[in-house]
Amino acid sequence: MLNIGEYHKLVIDRETEPGLFLRNNDGDEVLLPNKYMPEDFKIGDELEVFVYLDFKERPVATNIKPLIQLDEFAYLRCADVTNVGAFMDWGLEKHLFVPYREQVIPMKVGERYLVFCYLDLETNRLVASSKVFSFTDNSEITVEPYDEVDVLVVNKTDLGYNVIVNEIHEALVFKSDIFQNLKEGDQMKGWVKKVRKDGKLTITLQRPGFRSIEPNSKKILDVLSVNGGTLNLHDKSTPEEIEKHLQMSKKSFKRAIGTLYKQRKIDIKVDSITLL
Repeated sequence: MLNIGEYHKLVIDRETEPGLFLRNNDGDEVLLPNKYMPEDFKIGDELEVFVYLDFKERPVATNIKPLIQLDEFAYLRCADVTNVGAFMDWGLEKHLFVPYREQVIPMKVGERYLVFCYLDLETNRLVASSKVFSFTDNSEITVEPYDEVDVLVVNKTDLGYNVIVNEIHEALVFKSDIFQNLKEGDQMKGWVKKVRKDGKLTITLQRPGFRSIEPNSKKILDVLSVNGGTLNLHDKSTPEEIEKHLQMSKKSFKRAIGTLYKQRKIDIKVDSITLL
């Protein structure tokens, strides 16, 4: 079976007037239209293609890589709004449909939204939803404290930022653990700070505890190198000054410069630190 919304490795079976027919080992076929045909090919060659429905709701293949595929999250631009819903630009000719019922707020043309792509079982069509937390699951947590994870920023709250972890779990990054500018759709690495018994997750964007020494030390050395070997920060600097210049907490900064000082890589002065 050729699932729509996914990539498939298929063999060229035959050339026809509308394009190449590709097939899998089970004999399932799909058309690769002429406009997507490779310049050089021969019958029996294997191609990796993405399968989706064309404007006539027929399965077709393309060698264009979409910005999102089945069961994925992505930050997409709204290309059109009609009386049935919104349509997102996902890199293919036929836009990705977002029904009104799947919009957290009414979408506007030109604006970008975080959405999840899923298969509508009633219509067998790919659709998207901006109600992204409807597609996360914290009933069985698959991560542990200190694990490195993939983080997708969803939205800002009074406590910090809601995020999605490993495209599975809903989680929160508290304000106190944020030392950089974040916006919806940002993707980055994070670390599990806490797993609660009720299934709620807390994430930090800095390696917890002593695990943060090495990356923060390297960052300080890099900034020192760019600034001629001197940085007007020291252990009495305010947390705001440290966050502004290094995007890290004062605690992490003091730990890092202490390590660098013991390694005789920097000198700590009254009003600055300098490379040795």
